[in-house]
Amino acid sequence: MIRKIIHIDEDKCTGCGLCANACHEGAIEIIDGKAKLTREDFCDGFGDCLPNCPTGAISFEEREAPAYDEAAVKAAQQAKQKPPHACPGSAVRQIKAEPSQAAPTLQGKPVSRLAQWPCQIKLVPVKAPFFDGAKLLIAADCTAYAYANMHEEFMRGKVTLIGCPKLDAVDYAEKLGEIISQNDIKSVTIVRMQVPCCGGLQRAAERALQASGKFIPWQVITISMDGSIVE
Repeated sequence: MIRKIIHIDEDKCTGCGLCANACHEGAIEIIDGKAKLTREDFCDGFGDCLPNCPTGAISFEEREAPAYDEAAVKAAQQAKQKPPHACPGSAVRQIKAEPSQAAPTLQGKPVSRLAQWPCQIKLVPVKAPFFDGAKLLIAADCTAYAYANMHEEFMRGKVTLIGCPKLDAVDYAEKLGEIISQNDIKSVTIVRMQVPCCGGLQRAAERALQASGKFIPWQVITISMDGSIVE
């Protein structure tokens, strides 16, 4: 049938993943660093992905395409909601530093400032004891490799949540919003890289803060690829 469907210009696409996050039907995936319309029958033609594309790589076109299959979309959404097999390594754990670890180094070696486990946004539960009164650090996973003093300057004294919207291809806003809404969060620090795809993490955190309806102090720190803080 001839119908309206989205078109993705791969020359303009940066692979930021915002369109995939915005597509609730799951019609778009990030493959080899580019957005792809992988399921034409999942595309409803409404274009929720269009306003989320920062480079204007997405447009509408009318062409031969399979009909929108709402039943298949709902089945796929329900399948995604099924909890994965539990991994023992993802069990919730609060990490308390020993008194001897209060100094920046322990026996001449740097000390980890990770306060809890798990730390991946996708794996961390919405409710956990370590969120009570927490200062929240939402960090792009690359920042820990790019910025040498990540543990002492940003992670120390905070609950750390890390993620990458380009690799995970999910919208973190909903889960972060639930964490902020359902827990006593004192502040939020967002640490991102100076690359376009990290904008997705920042926007998700900002939307989560707004949706929570709470007035919480927050700030954004940007790290350059050479490992310095962007003023």
